Amino acid sequence: MLTQTLEQYFGFSSFRAGQEPVISRVMQGESACAIFPTGAGKSLCYQLPATQLPHLTLVISPLLALMHDQIAFMTQKGIAAATIDSTQTPEQTQQVMDQVRRGHIKVLMISVERLNNERFRQFITPIPLSLLVVDEAHCISEWGHNFRPDYLKLPAYRQQLHIPQVLLLTATATPAVVEDMQNKFAIPASNTTLTGFYRPNLHLNVVAVEEAQKRQALVEQLQPETHLPTVIYVTQQQTAEEVAQWLQTQHIRATAYHAGMDHETRVSIQDAFMSGQTPCIVATIAFGMGIDKADIRRVIHFDLPKSIENYSQEIGRAGRDGLRATCTVLANQSSLNVLENFIYGDTPDQAAIHSLLGDIQQADEQWEVMLNTLSRAYNIRILPLKTLLVYLEMAGVITSQYSYFAEVKFQCIESPQAITDKFHGERQAFVAQLFACAVKAKTWYKMDFQQLWQRFGAERKRALTALEYFHEQGWIALSTQQVTQVFRVNASGIDMSTQAEQLYHLFAQKEKSELVRINQLITLLESPTCISQRLATYFGDHAAPQQCGHCSVCQGQIAHLPPRPALPHIDPQSLSTWCSHFIAACDSTPSAAAITRFLLGLSSPLHNKIKAKSIPGFATLAAYPYQTVKQSVMTETEIDA
Repeated sequence: MLTQTLEQYFGFSSFRAGQEPVISRVMQGESACAIFPTGAGKSLCYQLPATQLPHLTLVISPLLALMHDQIAFMTQKGIAAATIDSTQTPEQTQQVMDQVRRGHIKVLMISVERLNNERFRQFITPIPLSLLVVDEAHCISEWGHNFRPDYLKLPAYRQQLHIPQVLLLTATATPAVVEDMQNKFAIPASNTTLTGFYRPNLHLNVVAVEEAQKRQALVEQLQPETHLPTVIYVTQQQTAEEVAQWLQTQHIRATAYHAGMDHETRVSIQDAFMSGQTPCIVATIAFGMGIDKADIRRVIHFDLPKSIENYSQEIGRAGRDGLRATCTVLANQSSLNVLENFIYGDTPDQAAIHSLLGDIQQADEQWEVMLNTLSRAYNIRILPLKTLLVYLEMAGVITSQYSYFAEVKFQCIESPQAITDKFHGERQAFVAQLFACAVKAKTWYKMDFQQLWQRFGAERKRALTALEYFHEQGWIALSTQQVTQVFRVNASGIDMSTQAEQLYHLFAQKEKSELVRINQLITLLESPTCISQRLATYFGDHAAPQQCGHCSVCQGQIAHLPPRPALPHIDPQSLSTWCSHFIAACDSTPSAAAITRFLLGLSSPLHNKIKAKSIPGFATLAAYPYQTVKQSVMTETEIDA
């Protein structure tokens, strides 16, 4: 039966390794977990069941480009699939919602953040759902390489939406992360399918090269076969541009690709690469997710990957046709300080956590939060702030209740009177009240929900539902902005100082685990034993051969990476001057960590507020290790960590 469906929709006569047991479990009504390497066909594990399940399959996907690629593929195969995302016009979103309500869509793809959206939750709650699919499911683990705090809420959303079963998909999860994923969704280990990570057609090479020699080494890797489809990975957008231009001067057709380009440019470059017009792409990691080009012959890391997980994911895009492909890292340790410094930039100051908890304790039973405002107030980046709020929920300090749009505006396509006249009795009275509490500017009305409640006792939820209906009918254009999250405060009896210390400790642990991840990468690159085997073992695959015979180590080339460059001693007088400039620009005395982030050029909300880039000393010590700079700052300023 499954094989017939496979052939009918996808034109394949047999399944790839691991697909059939995963799909069988899903079709039997069980939850499952699929750990397949990049390019091994994870998506089919939900696409095929979606054609057979009675209701909607809801897919959580982390990247817009990935969603669009998957939708295009499913549409081509005759599967009714759609996405609701930020690139759509209100009319396009409305059209998708109408199709979902009518049961015309089998697969709906959204970002995890979409579930925080009040309007979306109102829409999806009454829709019958058969399956929740979580792509890149390792994002749910705090100890994974790409933790996203909103993923931690998915088990609760699953319960709220009454979704009977879950399918978790990932390509890059260590055994510890897999166990974490299973526990959070109560999936038994027996329902987890892990296929081998070893790919015999991938030739893994590490070339130790000094930073100054890297460009020449890159050209040597590309010549003489400059026509082969190649992806060159770099860390920064500027590097992508510079390396692509350099290669062009060497008569190699190369194009840069990064997230700083507009959407149309990126699509054009991607299409040219897919069709073979452009053989070589120099890209940041923005390129590749969902790229299903089977004949990529080379993946070259010009800069070090962020982790073994990133490395595995990126080389997984090579040789998907099963033919030989070469994956090369041009490696040295010159960028390690910068890689490690990024990790420190995400840890909030303990004093900031303490102040935030103090404000929560002072709040009434409800605490209303706008993330951007909170981020600026406590100088905590958005991602760690979201993580902090999730940790506070898990500790029982706050309980998430709902989110709403602080600003709801609409523009009338038909007049308020004409819309009101479409109703009768109590409904007509309610619509009249609603318009009476809408304040008109030039062309837009802004809803005053508080006035609506005080004057007429009318609830916000009913008003928003009515406005949604008007929007669907084409009578108004609706705009919602400034998401506000509402939490219930359970702070009584909680020692906030102890709580702040524990939360800071969690971030410090995360810091250590990320630093360990970088060390593990260096250990892999300098491995004296088979690289392919070491890589497979990292992901829990113990079936790989002890010697692949075709990695650089098996061919007798053990890499000894050039060390971190020696840096001149930090001049105390210059340091004192830079610190003074920064301290003078701040409203209160900053921590040593905050001063260090300034000197390293690590972004923070405070830097935007005080225009830090224009202050002498900003990013002056970007090449230095975080701990070295922080210790110097503490010595020079006598300010605590």
